[in-house]
Amino acid sequence: MMKTLSILFLFCLALSIQGQDESKKEKVYDTFQDSKVILSQTTEQLRKKQLDFRITHRFGNMGKESGGGGHTLFGLDAISNVRIGFDYGVTDNIQLGIGRSKTNEHIDGNFKIRILQQTKDNSIPVSVSWYSNAAFTPKEDIDSVFDKTAFRFSYGHQLIIARKFGERLSLQLLPTIQHRNLVYSYTNENNGAEEENTLYSLGVSGKLQLTKVVGITVDYYYTLSEYRQDNDQFNYSDPLAIGVVINTGGHLFQLNFTNASGIMVNDFIPNTTDTWTKGGFKMGFNISRVFKF
Repeated sequence: MMKTLSILFLFCLALSIQGQDESKKEKVYDTFQDSKVILSQTTEQLRKKQLDFRITHRFGNMGKESGGGGHTLFGLDAISNVRIGFDYGVTDNIQLGIGRSKTNEHIDGNFKIRILQQTKDNSIPVSVSWYSNAAFTPKEDIDSVFDKTAFRFSYGHQLIIARKFGERLSLQLLPTIQHRNLVYSYTNENNGAEEENTLYSLGVSGKLQLTKVVGITVDYYYTLSEYRQDNDQFNYSDPLAIGVVINTGGHLFQLNFTNASGIMVNDFIPNTTDTWTKGGFKMGFNISRVFKF
């Protein structure tokens, strides 16, 4: 894992040095308008001394086959996950954040660094950022195998590559590494593959701006894991999310639907088992409010 991270970081450093020569070019802004799509981070950064207060909420499954249906008001009676977070712009290019999630009672810290910013003359054709987080679970009612503090940590790392195509369409790719210090020694009986501590994924995100106020967003992740292929015991699924984002002027509001209850990569990449085809998608919303100091 460390070798892979070193290669990625050196690649980012090289891009950053190249970008310094183009610093005077006219830059492209508001590629995604928000620092998150639905599941994914974006290349958007808070400006220096800005504070973003964000609530991310997931209800329960909507489909009856996945535990939802009319008796749960299509999942509204249940809360599968919620995260409250604060992000702060240290500089225009460096952002730090903290948060707390319902899933595993995760307490997380994170940072995001802008490496390149797209320019209007296409001398820099994409925007690039690096995002990393570390999450700790303080849960008391988990197995005794988590008795060591180090076993309670998990990590996520993403290289975010985005491009704005005109005024309406934005796309990005997110090569992602997710690592858990401890996993159970499970084996996929269909192919003999064992559960991995480190997972490699590729995320794809998009936004289509319909009007000045309303946009459509999409997120999808594919994970390279033999253990997760045709696993009859857990039936892992690729996380997929679709949403509508509304810019009210004072804050951003997003209504979305996803089969992933996890909000961070630490949770939704290794643990998504619900499927859209069986009604295993949840309604959720994100609310973000930025304060200036």
